[in-house]
Amino acid sequence: MLLYLHGFNSSAQSGKARQLLAWASQRGLAAQCPDLPVRPAAAMALCTRLIAASATPVTLIGSSLGGYYATWLAEQQGLKAVLVNPCVACDEKLAREVGRLQTNWHDGSEYVFGPEHLAELEALKVTPITRPERYWLLTEKGDEVLDYREAVTYFSGARQTVLEGGDHGFTRFADYLLPIAEF
Repeated sequence: MLLYLHGFNSSAQSGKARQLLAWASQRGLAAQCPDLPVRPAAAMALCTRLIAASATPVTLIGSSLGGYYATWLAEQQGLKAVLVNPCVACDEKLAREVGRLQTNWHDGSEYVFGPEHLAELEALKVTPITRPERYWLLTEKGDEVLDYREAVTYFSGARQTVLEGGDHGFTRFADYLLPIAEF
């Protein structure tokens, strides 16, 4: 099963999630793109249940914050993970959001990102990854939100595809669906 983990304030309605589900459905492949709870601990509990319930081996696909989550899950569960413009050190990057109102991009729901969110992110920090061969970094240099070089350094020794141009949404995601499934 392919398990897609969306980014911060995103949802299962994201473009990549919808592309993956449609592509997998056309090929008879199992794929899930859950709406992750805003609390990191609850998001990881949900993912852990989905992994345990899967009848087939799971490959994680994590985008942005979902890449941070996928890294933790890969380490905990011994799974392969494809990281798409992943957030590295999300706990540090999101520290500035504590106390700020957040709005989901797709459904408009709101919440305040609090210290408890940050503490739960800190608990998920993986430094360093233990088995680089189980990771594949897909990143575009044109990412306007995250510095791709951080991910290149963090996932040193892993398979890496670093592309010119693009943006944080990873414009060429559809081009990589078959290689992701094969990974």
